[in-house]
Amino acid sequence: METIERINEWRDRYGRWQQGRGASSTQNDVGDDYPFVENKRAPFTPARRALPMLNLALITSAGAYLDGTDPFDVTQPGGDVNFREIPVEIEAEDLRYAARGYDTKAVTEDMNALIPIERLFEFESNGIIGQLNPVFWSFSGYIPDAARLNDEMLPRLVERVKRYEVQAALLIPASRLCHQSVSLAARAIEQSGIPTMMLAVDRGVVERVRPPRAGYYKGSFGSVSGKPNWPEYQRRLLDEALRLVEPIDQPSIRNLVVELETSVEKERGER
Repeated sequence: METIERINEWRDRYGRWQQGRGASSTQNDVGDDYPFVENKRAPFTPARRALPMLNLALITSAGAYLDGTDPFDVTQPGGDVNFREIPVEIEAEDLRYAARGYDTKAVTEDMNALIPIERLFEFESNGIIGQLNPVFWSFSGYIPDAARLNDEMLPRLVERVKRYEVQAALLIPASRLCHQSVSLAARAIEQSGIPTMMLAVDRGVVERVRPPRAGYYKGSFGSVSGKPNWPEYQRRLLDEALRLVEPIDQPSIRNLVVELETSVEKERGER
């Protein structure tokens, strides 16, 4: 199965969009006329082990990189198709963000808003997951040129994920366009035989691109894995999404109920 179905047709649509975008596009938004990838089918790999036995990898499109290293190039028209491999034993103050398409306020305030390492370490210590993979992968997900992402970055990313013998992957987008990039990454990883779960706050994009599994809720760009400095909310969101990896038996986008519980808390004045 192709990561991008009818990729040559998409290249043609993308070329026409590039020629006509002009002043209608902005630095941080591809605009309403952008030709999002449209897939009809999704790859699917069943989870062969229970969640408490899995080596779980984290992949984020927040554009995180280590302080003192070269940032992602957010000025490239088609996007930067490189990624960073970062140890999970990292302090938040050692991370910087090359962001395009989203506001870094939330993730700078609390990295768990897009890079929930602390929450996943808690899940590891509580036996919810088997272990958190020793490195996570970060890329800058504002990549309009999806074909180049598919051809150049995704094969290298899949190779690294497999090198670590990852048994499941959690993918977290940061912006609207990141939902396309991360959906494509999930499709590529799933095709390699590794089950994935993607968090999503833009249902329209994921329904077009069709990642294998997605947990959708009405969240915000820039804090897709939970509002900053609200650890209980983050735990609930991640726990609900990850527990869907095993029982889902076909490609699907599931509505997460965390939103309903949070509405009740707000009415009570709780946080």
